[in-house]
Amino acid sequence: MIKETKVRRIGNSLGVVLPKEVLHDMKVEEGATLYITGDAEGAVRLTAENPEFREKMAIAEELMDRYRNALRELAK
Repeated sequence: MIKETKVRRIGNSLGVVLPKEVLHDMKVEEGATLYITGDAEGAVRLTAENPEFREKMAIAEELMDRYRNALRELAK
């Protein structure tokens, strides 16, 4: 999906207004937190979930699988 928008003055700042369709596709509403990540070439990605959280959850799930028996014993 490619959508075009312009950088606009909002008060003393600059901002970008996201089209309604984009917000619907991202499944976000007013007040939602969005995360901006970038790379060395200047590409930017806007997501509705924290990418660091996803990485940490993958590590946690791996550890829970590895130590499943120990965690089960500790839960008793």
